[in-house]
Amino acid sequence: MLIRHARTIPDFGDPPGFRLNDCKSQRYLPNNGREQSRYTGERFLKEGIPIGLVLSSEWCRCYEAAQLAFGAYETWSPLNSFFEDYSTSGQQTKAVAERIESFTGKQNLILITHRVNITALTGKTVSQGQGVVVCRDTEQGFRVLGTIELQ
Repeated sequence: MLIRHARTIPDFGDPPGFRLNDCKSQRYLPNNGREQSRYTGERFLKEGIPIGLVLSSEWCRCYEAAQLAFGAYETWSPLNSFFEDYSTSGQQTKAVAERIESFTGKQNLILITHRVNITALTGKTVSQGQGVVVCRDTEQGFRVLGTIELQ
């Protein structure tokens, strides 16, 4: 499942001059974004959805959402936003598609990322906190099953 990070302030785009290694320079999760992230984890637990590997973009809002929702996570650079620089979009999208296609775990692979990444991979546009459910497909690599509202 691909999940867009939870609600942020500001709603759109990072401030000018943001730095990946400085959370204070980026968009951030306010209280309602943190609540939305915790609620996501609670929904998975309530629905009995088994969680395997959780991978997150290196952007602070993504890994904070991953930690609040699922606890354990790993950052993975192909999930980083390319909103400011589309020159890496093809390479990143290919890496994510290959990761989904090769995933063989018995539990679910959760990828916390950004709108542009999800749209490039699936053609779906999602709001903050929404997800796109995908599954492995031996003929197509993976296929989109639908979107899910986690709020």
